[in-house]
Amino acid sequence: MKKLLLFAILLIAPLALIAQEETPKDTVANGWTRAGNLSLLFNQAAFNAEWTGGGTSNYSGNLSLTYDFNYKHDKLSWNNRLIGEYGLTKNKDDKYSRKTNDRLELNSILGQQVNESNWYYSLFFNFKTQFAKGYEFNKDLSPEDEGYRTETTHILSPAYIQFGPGMLWKKSDNLYVNLSPATAKFILVDKDFTTVNENVPGALDAYNTNKYFGVDANESSRFEFGASVSAYAKFNIMANISAENILNLYSNYLEDPQNVDLDYTFNLVMKVNKYISTNVTFQAIYDDNAVQVFQIRETLGVGLSYGF
Repeated sequence: MKKLLLFAILLIAPLALIAQEETPKDTVANGWTRAGNLSLLFNQAAFNAEWTGGGTSNYSGNLSLTYDFNYKHDKLSWNNRLIGEYGLTKNKDDKYSRKTNDRLELNSILGQQVNESNWYYSLFFNFKTQFAKGYEFNKDLSPEDEGYRTETTHILSPAYIQFGPGMLWKKSDNLYVNLSPATAKFILVDKDFTTVNENVPGALDAYNTNKYFGVDANESSRFEFGASVSAYAKFNIMANISAENILNLYSNYLEDPQNVDLDYTFNLVMKVNKYISTNVTFQAIYDDNAVQVFQIRETLGVGLSYGF
């Protein structure tokens, strides 16, 4: 737990330093502002039969969409972001392709400014799930054997919903922190994954000694109530190079509040021109309802990018 808190502090510290910089106050005009970015990253490696250095031919691709639609009217602000990401990789000798990324998420924060300060009364909403089925592969079997891969997740299983009132500190659309001490959280799953079946390895048992993303056997949802912190900071390092930090923390008052859920994403975009860019993404997740270790994802690629 101490390591988790230290990691969270290390992630928050850069956001605090950015907040101390002289950033122009948000001067966005009333009305809607919309902006989006669509990118496709592709990687490929090929080796012929005579290549003595070893290697396996493979290809991979990652498609991502980010769309912001924000509204402002005097002291009222409403920030919305839709994120969709999907990636696959395929090795020459593998029967099945495997996912490298799968994410569908909507974030929304409604704020009412307090006097002329950077503080707002806020109400936030977050929804996230995935697009496609996820599988667990049995390394002791061959791809032709029955049971080589087992479906473990699919769209809306799991699905996470969070919402609650709080206070928003907002310097601009590119720099804000939202604090919600009263957050409701729902975890939704397909009951097919929680139905007790003693004959299927890995299935939930009647004694509820194991759970599916925190959901009990024969149930399709889980309710939690706790506190959440979300922070966003985007800035330019230099011309054509931008960095984006996204941090979400959550503590469940009802069970093990000391086990803080963490989701941190760092995106670095280096533009070659209007349509070509190099993207670096690092993501770290800790959720003891899913797995009690850090989940780490890192991608690097050069691809096509289109802003709209």
